[in-house]
Amino acid sequence: MVRPVLLVDVDGPLNPYAAKPHRRPEGYQTHRLLTPRWEAAERRRLTEWGLPNKPVKPLRVWLNPDHGPALEALPFDLVWATTWEEEANAFVAPVLGLPELPFVPWSSPRPEPGDGVFWKTPEIVAWAKGRAFAWIDDEITEADRTWVKNHHDGPALLHRVDPRRGLTSDDFAALRAWANRSAGARER
Repeated sequence: MVRPVLLVDVDGPLNPYAAKPHRRPEGYQTHRLLTPRWEAAERRRLTEWGLPNKPVKPLRVWLNPDHGPALEALPFDLVWATTWEEEANAFVAPVLGLPELPFVPWSSPRPEPGDGVFWKTPEIVAWAKGRAFAWIDDEITEADRTWVKNHHDGPALLHRVDPRRGLTSDDFAALRAWANRSAGARER
C-alpha cells in the first residue's frame, strides 16, 4: 500500500518566523542561513535601494532539531512544499537530521488562482495526482480546503500551523491521527 505524502512548508511550520523577534519558541535554535535564492533576492533589493555594495545579511531561521526525527516517525513519505525548494535539502534538512527529500517545484511566475485560494494550492493538487496527502503550511485557509475538495480525487488534510509557534505536539498528533484514519479508509 502506498503511504500518504506529507507536504512540508518551512517558514511557519518549521521556522516560526512570526514569533516575537527576540523570543524564539522553546526548543528552537537560531541559524543564520545565506541561501543562493535569499542572497540573490536581497542583492536585487539592495541594488534597487541604491546600495549595491552593501553586504547581504543572512536570513535568521529558527529550527527545532527534534522536528526531524518527529517528522520521520510519522506514517508519511516526506516532501518539501516550500519556496525554499531544493535549498531546503541543503540548508534545513541537515539541521533537522532529515535525508534529502523530493520537493514540489513551483511555477514561475506564480499562478494567481483567485477567490482567496493560496497560489500553492493548485500546484500541490497537480503534483499529488490523486495521491493521499497532508499539507502543513501557515497560509492555508478554508478557501484552500474547499478548492482541494473540489479538485483532488484522493484524501487530503490541509493543516494550518501557527507561524508564531511552529509545529507543536498537537500538530504531530493531528497528522498521525489523520494518516491512521486515511490508511483505514484506503484499505476498505
